[in-house]
Amino acid sequence: MKMRRLAILLMTAALCVIASNTESYSQTRKELLKENQKLRKTIDSLQRVLEDSEIEVLDTTASEDTINPGNIGFLNSELYENMTPGENPDSLLSIYYMQRQMATANMPAPEDVENANYTSNIPDEVYIENLKKMNSFISLPYNNVVKNYIILYTERMPKRAATMLGLASYYLPIFENIFDSYGLPKELAAMAIIESALNPFAVSSANAKGLWQFIYSAAKQYNLQVDSYIDERFDPEKSCDAAARFLKDSYTIFGDWALAISSYNCGPGNVSKAIRRAGSRDFWAIYPYLPKETRGYMPSFVGALYMLKYYQNYNIVPDKPSMPAHVDTFMIHKNLHFEQISEVIGIPVQELRQLNPQYLRDIIPGDSKGMILRLPYNYTAPFVDNEKTIYNYKDSIFFNPIVYSRYKGGNDDGGTSRIYHKVRKGQTLSSIAKRYGVTVSQIRDWNNLSSKTKAVKTGRTLIIYRNTAAPSSGSSGRSSASKSSSSSSKGSGTRTYTVRKGDTLYGIAKKHNMSLNDLLKMNGLTAKSTIHAGKKLKVK
Repeated sequence: MKMRRLAILLMTAALCVIASNTESYSQTRKELLKENQKLRKTIDSLQRVLEDSEIEVLDTTASEDTINPGNIGFLNSELYENMTPGENPDSLLSIYYMQRQMATANMPAPEDVENANYTSNIPDEVYIENLKKMNSFISLPYNNVVKNYIILYTERMPKRAATMLGLASYYLPIFENIFDSYGLPKELAAMAIIESALNPFAVSSANAKGLWQFIYSAAKQYNLQVDSYIDERFDPEKSCDAAARFLKDSYTIFGDWALAISSYNCGPGNVSKAIRRAGSRDFWAIYPYLPKETRGYMPSFVGALYMLKYYQNYNIVPDKPSMPAHVDTFMIHKNLHFEQISEVIGIPVQELRQLNPQYLRDIIPGDSKGMILRLPYNYTAPFVDNEKTIYNYKDSIFFNPIVYSRYKGGNDDGGTSRIYHKVRKGQTLSSIAKRYGVTVSQIRDWNNLSSKTKAVKTGRTLIIYRNTAAPSSGSSGRSSASKSSSSSSKGSGTRTYTVRKGDTLYGIAKKHNMSLNDLLKMNGLTAKSTIHAGKKLKVK
């Protein structure tokens, strides 16, 4: 109770000092900006004290306050009015096709935008004033790199911007609620635009998946289920919840949103390394020391927020996806196939996939534990009325032991899962790789194909490994790199890892699916220990 009173008194004192300063003299714009930054740091520090002390603080911000307390309502409110409720069975298909359109739209690489010299008829003063008017809880910087991203989002790709804005009207309200539940700025919801262009089925070249682009190890670290049947990285709500927890942890480490947001792209270890090299915690001071693909992440975030707020000024008309008026959630306790639901109550399988993208095989494995099923409200009554019929419908076909066991080879601990894929007419290595979330080069490597091979004969059987690369000397990518610098210790449950140039303790722990504390304890190190190339470390 004493801590709570002290914290409230400190915050009140800080606000009074700034208020008295404002009343005592007329400040220039620079002075106001400095004062505003000082206020942000003061309140931010007090907030961290409150969080560390586990003190419950009531939100006393009135609805008419001019300072926005991290509410994404500062975005253009008409954006959400573009969401058109619909009751037709195919209402989600328009979103599906919009996502397919975004999946084939190539965005410029961050380094290309960084070095570009985009021009606009809008003077810098207008951009600066507009950013200030947004009253964002997260400080929004402005310089030439940020300007390039603002122009990119608002002027150089109007069709893609319209599509992203249409998808945002569907996804952003979901994400805002999740970030709000953790007490985080709702503006963070816009990060999904940068990560995946709001495509829940997005798979990167590094095998990061879903709207929030989690790699396997990070997904497991934040308790997302990933196995042969389920990949919760594709679940919009659960993946966003994991992203919120990651960002909350990262903000606890750095105490700065620009650094926390950047760490989402390259990991806290790389941001910490950039801070050490720069000798500063200022984002623009560490900017040159960040990985190339990360430098543009924060500026791109500013550009995306700017587009969400001011798109009407650029005559951009968001696409209007038709939406189900309401979605109901059911708890499933038996194995269930999407085809069973579709054939009994008439809902298209594609719509089931769109609402339940976490189920990789169109199978809800409900016999292990309760699993959720999302249905548009107009299918709620038919599902309830026919639930027993749905479970029994062709169950001997859909869950035939031979068919059903095809996918039993995988596990949920990151182990190797071998799949045999028979090539069908018209399939290419690229389409097969996309289906299984692997790369073309991996498929070539696993099947001893030439580097020039783009297609294989119809009927040929290919070996595909899920979750990790194949355990062979020919494996490529991250697994082969790890193998070349690791050797097993038989019977000990550990192996020896040789530190390479650029490695960090955090990165090594993450690479081997360990916690940083376990790695330090196993090697008799502390968080302040330094490592150098060639050093031998024990890992799991």
